[in-house]
Amino acid sequence: MSEQILKVEGLNVFYGMIQALRGISFEVNRGEIVSLIGANGAGKTTTLHTITGLIHPKSGSVVYKGQDITHVAAHKIVGQGLVHVPEGRRIFQGLTVYENLQLGAYSRKDKDEIRRNMELVFEQFPRLAERKTQLAGTLSGGEQQMLAMGRALLASPELIVLDEPSMGLSPLLVGEVFEIVKSFREAGKTVLLVEQNAKKALSISDRAYVLENGVITMSGNATALANDERVRKAYLGA
Repeated sequence: MSEQILKVEGLNVFYGMIQALRGISFEVNRGEIVSLIGANGAGKTTTLHTITGLIHPKSGSVVYKGQDITHVAAHKIVGQGLVHVPEGRRIFQGLTVYENLQLGAYSRKDKDEIRRNMELVFEQFPRLAERKTQLAGTLSGGEQQMLAMGRALLASPELIVLDEPSMGLSPLLVGEVFEIVKSFREAGKTVLLVEQNAKKALSISDRAYVLENGVITMSGNATALANDERVRKAYLGA
């Protein structure tokens, strides 16, 4: 039996009078890549923001490693090993690559381990090693995405929540980013992925959930969903 790392139950989230999430429930098991797919405005980013403490739901719960974190502050959640790589990278443009990476480890005290993690990030992202003294704002879109992912690894995460990592990237770089996501799983991390590119997301995921207008309408094995006629028509352009 797989160990559950995240359990979302009955989440209802509102923006003013508008209900963005309608009682959604799902879980993520340790060592999996799980995708949330759906059209723009379906509630995918809202789901991630609720899990990572940036938004608090009207009702429902988020349980991480057996602890209820529904109303825990976002910075405390990071300290528990749940790290969010937001849509649009959100790196610090005026700081160097190295300084951005150091910020990923701001809540940690284990200096030797941080140094080891930094070396591992530079091994995984040789381009960041080449550009470590360069200002982050001068990097290409693909390099900025690698920096955002590298910074997340410096927080020593157990669960990485990724929001649209392939957005705005060339097809070649999209492939590279998805290879990196797969490598997270190989390194023993768990990944919850929100991605517009449903075909790519399903190709690397273990399981997936389909979100429509704030409701989960389908779920299951990622390969089975990729072959489902309704999913193919709605999200895979088939």
